Amino acid sequence: MGTKHIYLEHANITVNDLQEAIRFFRTAFPHFKIRGGGNGTREWVHLGDDDTYIAINQAKYSNLTIDKNYDKIGINHIGFVVPDVQKIANNLLKNGYKRDFPKEVEQFRIRDYFADADGNQYEFVQYLSEVPEKKNSYKTQI
Repeated sequence: MGTKHIYLEHANITVNDLQEAIRFFRTAFPHFKIRGGGNGTREWVHLGDDDTYIAINQAKYSNLTIDKNYDKIGINHIGFVVPDVQKIANNLLKNGYKRDFPKEVEQFRIRDYFADADGNQYEFVQYLSEVPEKKNSYKTQI
């Protein structure tokens, strides 16, 4: 029983506006559905598909800010492998989201970074090769 590959099942985040966070992820991933949720000590949902999801919690106190800085400890971004980076970027851009880092086009992958309304950064990466030595190469950029 089990899977032969390790994969990230979910990430758990707390946000200022639960509905806005749902909108961000559904813009990037229109096939994501609410798998479950509740309103006990705080309102929360699990948003995703059959294999992966984002656990999103409503913050108890509104207008909290994060101090995202690659020089400090903490999670800098969460990366998703996707079949079409440009499609996701177009959906996010036309719905008012902005790039959080310049798009990176490399020989064997394309990466694009967007932030949600709270400033949490997400990387969307499309691999242009299935050959591990190529897709995991850090040498060549186009």
